[in-house]
Order: sequence, then structure tokens, then C-alpha cells
Amino acid sequence: MTELAGRKAKAVRLHEGMKASPHRALVLGPVLAQVWRPRPALVHALAGVLKDCTVPQARSSAPSMRETSAGRPECIACAMGPDVVDWRRVGTALGEAKLPPKKKPDAVDAWVAMAAVRHSSAVIFTSDPDDLKSYLSLLEPPDVHVVAV
Repeated sequence: MTELAGRKAKAVRLHEGMKASPHRALVLGPVLAQVWRPRPALVHALAGVLKDCTVPQARSSAPSMRETSAGRPECIACAMGPDVVDWRRVGTALGEAKLPPKKKPDAVDAWVAMAAVRHSSAVIFTSDPDDLKSYLSLLEPPDVHVVAV
């Protein structure tokens, strides 16, 4: 999110490409809380980015799936909240991840990895690719990809 707010070219290009997909880009609530600060320029930039995203299970957020000619499908992973088993897996990943030197376990990063696992065929755009890969290696998704921005 901060890369988008800062208008980093790669992040903006990837975000623009997501506008054509049926599923909106996800911004998890804890991620939004980590980056949102009461600074007018930042709020303006982030609010613009959020128009094209969904914050799963947030009442005022755009739906996760875009309208199609056949109606609007639902994303089960976005509609359903995390299960206790999901939170246990996140906790296990936090305790066992082989993080890069000087990095500490981060519950938000681990939850981002878990949300990607729940979505299948997901792509995570992040400025911390090694952290996310550490969590994903424990969650063992068959088809989640991490792209550095």
C-alpha cells in the first residue's frame, strides 16, 4: 500500500493491471490499519487506491468480485471469516518461520500469507518478499506467488 501511495511505478503498473481481473485486489484490514495515518496527502493517495480494492468483510468496502454480464459472483474466501484453524496456522507460522536476519515475526504479514493461501492462485505484491516467502514455506500453498514491488 505504501508503494502505491508513494506512486512507485511498478506498484502503480501492477495495480492498474488488477483492474481488469474479476476479483478486486485485497487489502486486509490489518494492512490498512498499519499504513493509514492522518496526513492529508497519504489519506488522499490511499483513498484513491482503495476505490479499486476490497477490504474483506468491511461493511463499507467495495464487493470482492466485479459485476459481470451474468451478475456478480461471490468470493467464498472473502465472504467467510477466518476459522480458528486458520488462526492456529498463522500462529504456527509466526513461531516457526525462518525469517531474514534482524526481522521479527509479524502477525500482519503472516495473515497476508494465510489470506493468499485461502484464495488459491493468489499473487502477493509486497516490499517484504522474503518475509512473506518465509511464512508461505510453512503454509505450503500449491500456487501462491510473491512479487516484490
